[in-house]
Amino acid sequence: MVEFRVQLRKVRMEKKKTQKQTAEVLGMKLRSYQFYEQGTVEPSIKKLITLADFFDVSLDYLMGRTDS
Repeated sequence: MVEFRVQLRKVRMEKKKTQKQTAEVLGMKLRSYQFYEQGTVEPSIKKLITLADFFDVSLDYLMGRTDS
């Protein structure tokens, strides 16, 4: 299983989104979002769902539990 922070960055890069764009969708400051990719902070379930919807992927994929 891939770490969430690694998978999050991978998905963001695949979808060609910036950290700033992603932070805006989540309604948070850029620095707060960067903590997700650093692995210092984990998002709430509501934020995870928003991320999955934004990137058009499943929660399992976002969490690194599946490759598709």
